[in-house]
Amino acid sequence: SGGQQQRVAVARALANHPSVLLADEPTAALDSFRGRQVMELFRDVARQHGAGVIVVTHDHRTLDVFDTIYEMEDGVIQVTTAELSH
Repeated sequence: SGGQQQRVAVARALANHPSVLLADEPTAALDSFRGRQVMELFRDVARQHGAGVIVVTHDHRTLDVFDTIYEMEDGVIQVTTAELSH
């Protein structure tokens, strides 16, 4: 299934303990529960290994797991985490 393939791709990306992890729509083929698990895994791996994580997503339901969020529109940063919390 698409979700299973997505989870395998995530595991493969994390296997080499990268210093920066770039993920483009990593939750696209996943349900809400699995999508949250993937985002939490990215966060946890980043914290454990001192890595950076850059996620491009349209799925706003899972963004709260990250410390810093930037929202872009037409290639321009419109909102940051600090602005989202107000």
